[in-house]
Amino acid sequence: MDVIEIFASAGLWGAVLRIATPLIFGTLGALLCERSGVLNLGIEGIMTFGAMIGWLTVYSGGDLWTGIMAAAFFGALFGLLHAVLTVPLGLSQHVTGLGITLFASSLSYYIFRLSVPLASSPPTITPFQPIFIPGLSDLPFFGPALFSQTAPTYLGIALALGLAYVIFRTPLGLAIRMTGENPHGAEAQGVNPIAVRIGAVMAGSALMGVGGAFLTLSAFNSFFPTMVQGRGWVCIALVVFASWRPGRALLGALLFAFFDAFQLRLQNVIGAIPYQIFLMFPYLLSIAALVVMARRARVPQALMQPYRRGER
Repeated sequence: MDVIEIFASAGLWGAVLRIATPLIFGTLGALLCERSGVLNLGIEGIMTFGAMIGWLTVYSGGDLWTGIMAAAFFGALFGLLHAVLTVPLGLSQHVTGLGITLFASSLSYYIFRLSVPLASSPPTITPFQPIFIPGLSDLPFFGPALFSQTAPTYLGIALALGLAYVIFRTPLGLAIRMTGENPHGAEAQGVNPIAVRIGAVMAGSALMGVGGAFLTLSAFNSFFPTMVQGRGWVCIALVVFASWRPGRALLGALLFAFFDAFQLRLQNVIGAIPYQIFLMFPYLLSIAALVVMARRARVPQALMQPYRRGER
């Protein structure tokens, strides 16, 4: 197989959607937090905990959608913790976020070991299966590439489009954007910036938890503590790449996933180069794209600025 055949392979484009799905959820979650003015660096830990609690819910007898909801619920709880510490109390968003990442990641491993203390290899579950869409899944090339994905993948794409509509076409979205740009101005219009920020961080963190749950409930069928592998930090970068717009966030996640899926297949074509070079490939290209886009990105004016009622 040469490079041209890789591009023409339906398997490549199907893998792009699968790899992009956790990034879509995580990026949308981080974007929602930052649109309200709160940087959430707890994303890596929240995704790890979401992966663990989603898997554990199904392993304990729950169904797959219950696992998704459990991941969203606990993600929202971590979001509430982050929001309480950073919004009304005004603590450093950087330090609090990193603390939540360390706390959630460690707690994930601790609960996992309490649940399966003697397992030499991670126990497995039956994950989401690809959905067969009559008439579409049988299409040449497009069927296996686009219409043979699991339900969470389609949910992530729908959420990206839905969040774009909410942020730019609804009063709720206007309140979130006003809070992220000028919370004092939002308050003058009758909006409660503290409530908006707490709600946005909780909702965004719930999406981060679902992104982690996808890894154990759809991409894989078991949990191990290092499975998130820096995806949370990639999501933070993709928010900047997307200029805080959900539609561009979807495209950014697909772009990074394409680089990742492409390098995996390129290793089989060019075998004389150390595989570590290929592993660097998607990150180097993403950094280059981020540098180009960041020059034109318009950051929410009140991002990382604590809001205190009555102060100017």
